[in-house]
Amino acid sequence: MVILPWENQTTIVEFMLQGFSSIRQLNIFLFIMFLVFYVLVISGNILIVLLVLFIHHLHTPMYFFLVNLSFLEICYTSNIVPKMLLITIAEQRTISVAGCMAQFYFFGSLAATECLLLAVMSYDRYLAICQPLHYPILMTGPLCIRLAASSWLCCFLLTAITMVLLSRLTFCGPNEIDHFFCDFTPLVHLSCTDTSLTETIAFATSSAVTLVPFLLIAASYSCILIAILRIPPGTGRRKAFSTCSSHLTVVTVFYGTLIATYLVPSANSSQLLRKGFSLLYTILTPMFNPIIYSLRNRDIHEALKMCLSKKPGFLLR
Repeated sequence: MVILPWENQTTIVEFMLQGFSSIRQLNIFLFIMFLVFYVLVISGNILIVLLVLFIHHLHTPMYFFLVNLSFLEICYTSNIVPKMLLITIAEQRTISVAGCMAQFYFFGSLAATECLLLAVMSYDRYLAICQPLHYPILMTGPLCIRLAASSWLCCFLLTAITMVLLSRLTFCGPNEIDHFFCDFTPLVHLSCTDTSLTETIAFATSSAVTLVPFLLIAASYSCILIAILRIPPGTGRRKAFSTCSSHLTVVTVFYGTLIATYLVPSANSSQLLRKGFSLLYTILTPMFNPIIYSLRNRDIHEALKMCLSKKPGFLLR
């Protein structure tokens, strides 16, 4: 009987996240930078959530989906950054296999949910601009809840399929993950069993939750652009562009960073670059989203003024 090389090895029970060990001399600087970014992510997105909850005129479908997106960003970064901070400053690099699987599961589920939420938000903008008269009838409160709930549930269920297959793999050494969190590719590379089925299912599910929403977003904005170009030049066209610009910017940043990250060559020489790109969608994109939605959004500006001036309108009516 042929004995495979991994059959005489001990199954590992924990992984070692390498983080940014190749630039260890910058650990203090990186820790401070990551901590500041994390605080900005949490505070910025919590501010968006509170404004929408307590300001009456923000109770619209667009801001309902924005609250979902902000809450998702809080969960998304909190799943990765605290452990990354420990790796950077205290060099607590170990993570149990179960903890690593859980981190991957929530990372994959939340990233996929963001793709669907961005598609839902583009559909909302499509109805608001292309069918303004029917918009209040079509985009009702119950429909908003169903769209948001379906986005969350669908992605968590799909990612669970990949996670179950991944958890059934055998890991028998080495146990070092050259990353700052448990991503799919580094985990698969550490397995000493056949990973073809797991990789096939993961590719199919990830393609479904990234490519399909992207195509829906592209189709929505194609229709929106045609509709806007038909509007006579003036305030109406400018207002329509302003309504979509924030969401379109967020979509561009999110998908741009994902494409940049996963199209970078997987050679060892580019691993630090891959980690840098990963930082874009794990920290910087969630940090910029509240800023992007606030800079050119008159409703958010008015809500902030009401909050700062403590006018009675600040309270929910």
